[in-house]
Amino acid sequence: MQINFLGTGTSQGVPVIGCGCRVCFSADPRDNRLRSSVSIETGRQRMIIDCGPDFRQQMLRAGICSVDAILLTHEHKDHIAGLDDVRALNYINHRAVDIYASVEVQAAVKNDFAYAFEKNPYPGVPLMNLHTIRNESFQCNGEQVIPIKARHYNDLYVFGFRIGDLTYITDAADIAEEEKQKILGSRILVLNALRRQKHYSHFNLDQALALMRELAPEQGFLTHISHQMGTVEEVSRELPDNVKLAYDGLTVAF
Repeated sequence: MQINFLGTGTSQGVPVIGCGCRVCFSADPRDNRLRSSVSIETGRQRMIIDCGPDFRQQMLRAGICSVDAILLTHEHKDHIAGLDDVRALNYINHRAVDIYASVEVQAAVKNDFAYAFEKNPYPGVPLMNLHTIRNESFQCNGEQVIPIKARHYNDLYVFGFRIGDLTYITDAADIAEEEKQKILGSRILVLNALRRQKHYSHFNLDQALALMRELAPEQGFLTHISHQMGTVEEVSRELPDNVKLAYDGLTVAF
């Protein structure tokens, strides 16, 4: 199995428009972050988790021409806004793309891309097969996927996903004990860590590291990182040996 971090930034990406901070002006390419998304290759198929506004750029940069499925964590624009660009995949693969999402996320997709779901759509609209997921294990083209329900803000929940020995969770501010049980035993754990200061809808660095210690993966990676976190070079010096800041283009095989 292999995970490729297509994007590791928060909703604004890094650098942020109009910001003059040292992180946004960093010469280290690891500090340049597109919106968060990953490609997971299982040996059977390639799955993409989240399809934000940088999707086209991410596919071109990674050289990805074929996608078997897209899993959506939640309905915020930095996680679904790139779905129009699956048109290129429709053309290459001669079929609609399978999209796995909750009922709530599907409603947002249908609203944002209403032209793709009309009775008589305009030729060339993105073709998507929507598959409903709930908080229970499901099969994605023959691969078992275990959703991990996490609270983002108030009554807004997101889905993380466990696929084999990999668990990927982003935009979480809290995870219930029963959901943590699904993560235990993961060799690779990816968690969001927005910044050092506390935040109302995302784990900060201390919270993400505490959860890493509790769940004890072999390797941990932090993603959905803002420019407020600091540079990769300086933050890396503070992390335990088994935890790293992810960066765009990082590929991990296991």
